[in-house]
Amino acid sequence: MDVQTKSKQSYLNQPTERISGAEAVIRCLIAEGADTIYGYPGGAIMPVYDELFKYQDQIHHVLTRHEQGATHAAQGFARISGRVGVAIATSGPGATNLITGIADAQIDSTPMVCITGQVPSHLLGSDAFQETDIVGISTPVTKWNHQITTAEEIPEVIAKAFYIARSGRPGPVLIDITKDAQFGELDFTYKKCEGIRSYNPIPKVNPVQLSAAAELINNAKKPLIVWGQGVILGEAEEEFKAVVEKSGVPAAWTIMGVSAIPTSHPLNVGMVGMHGNYGPNILTNECDVLIAIGMRFDDRVTGKLSDYATQAKVIHFEIDPAEVDKNVKTDVAVLGNAKESLAQILPLLNKNTHTEWLKKFEELSKIEFEKVIKNDLHPTKEGLTMGEVLKEINAQSKGEAAIVSDVGQHQMIACRYAEFNTSRGNITSGGLGTMGFALPAAIGAKMATPEREVVAVIGDGGYQMTIQELGTIFQTKAAVKIVVLNNDFLGMVRQWQQLFFDRRYASTVMTNPDFVTIAKGYQLEAKRVTKREELAAAVEEMMTSKEAYFLEVCVEKEDNVFPMIPSGASVSEIRLE
Repeated sequence: MDVQTKSKQSYLNQPTERISGAEAVIRCLIAEGADTIYGYPGGAIMPVYDELFKYQDQIHHVLTRHEQGATHAAQGFARISGRVGVAIATSGPGATNLITGIADAQIDSTPMVCITGQVPSHLLGSDAFQETDIVGISTPVTKWNHQITTAEEIPEVIAKAFYIARSGRPGPVLIDITKDAQFGELDFTYKKCEGIRSYNPIPKVNPVQLSAAAELINNAKKPLIVWGQGVILGEAEEEFKAVVEKSGVPAAWTIMGVSAIPTSHPLNVGMVGMHGNYGPNILTNECDVLIAIGMRFDDRVTGKLSDYATQAKVIHFEIDPAEVDKNVKTDVAVLGNAKESLAQILPLLNKNTHTEWLKKFEELSKIEFEKVIKNDLHPTKEGLTMGEVLKEINAQSKGEAAIVSDVGQHQMIACRYAEFNTSRGNITSGGLGTMGFALPAAIGAKMATPEREVVAVIGDGGYQMTIQELGTIFQTKAAVKIVVLNNDFLGMVRQWQQLFFDRRYASTVMTNPDFVTIAKGYQLEAKRVTKREELAAAVEEMMTSKEAYFLEVCVEKEDNVFPMIPSGASVSEIRLE
């Protein structure tokens, strides 16, 4: 079959054809719509790469510079598009290098399929060259995994993998394929998986629980919504906005939930959690009904659990039954996909306003502005702040850019101050907190949505963990905008050392290279900013560039991120300084 003929095939529900297992892998990916995959070749996966060479017109393979970069790129691709990301690697170290990204995808509910090569099946368990038990290693951090040892298994297992990865609460799946299964032949035909016995990814919404939830919301005097990424994953943004506006309930977000409704929405009262906004944190412990939607009561949101919203009736809208009552005891649990459950509760809700209650958020917001925000966004000190860099990005992007942040102080600043008008605008490593996430994730995000501006906001520490992915940008010409906020410190750890360890800055001072010279070595446009008067023009130049751009901004070395809830403290003990 020539390339021109192959490009017209969907390989879905077609007559059987005798092909190799390796070719079957490629045809399965095409049938699932995987047109962009990220990976790194090696001996145990070489038969698949050999077949991939023949299908370049249908699948764009992106050669990352490290397998971890492949997983983060696949995550960025998935997070911004809602499609399943795909990463591929060889056996042994190639497979183990995927683990950090897989674990990140698991805790942040990112749909991803990882395919690894494996030694021939007769060598399994013999400690052969580059053999590792990747199925055993990845079991705790995957939604499902499976080892294929015969070619005949490939279509059914890959169909199942994509179904599991994208259905219900999404997550990563790993498929390990022995080399003899890749070389073996099968009579190939492909059918998508539409269901698996005993696996019920979306619970049916219970009308009794819906009614109970609606009654609590309608009778509440001081209700508060806290929403998470479940709204975005469920594609429930419109239903969520309708519920917020009809009920008149102030709504706060976790870092994974931001952008589901615009930052500027009058009922959007800010971020909860360790570095969240003052008002929603303080008033969590004053509300009478707490409505959690698509969030899992992570410890960074709740602080001290025994003091978290003990006065409130708690309603939990959640797709995963395992999350209900795991951390916070709920009074009403509404299981189901957020899109369906919010659509069904909307007609049960009374049209309402909570004017006096909203005034409390406004009052606390003014206090936070005077104590914190004014100094972050309108500083009087000589040195640049991270906040004013985000302010300038907002001015240039008008809230339409996707912000991909790494992990650390800059991440909290980006989440606090970036403006979003469009959903799926905030892409970050939430649950695992993976330094090195942002650069490769931004590559994947830009490739998934080339029409959208993608800005990676990274600290000088995390940047150097995956700096080699500049090579991927150089080779693919992905027009990612990279902003490194350089304070010559591992800033978040340094902040804790300052506040809780008497300024003993143990192993947090960074002696950094010339980042601009490195970027220029990869033929990226690059600039360094050290003065406030240089910032606006540099950001404008970056944002108007049609190509990849690197901008280093040298910021204050010892700035801290406030507000802050100290570890082990309650949300009521949030500090402004």
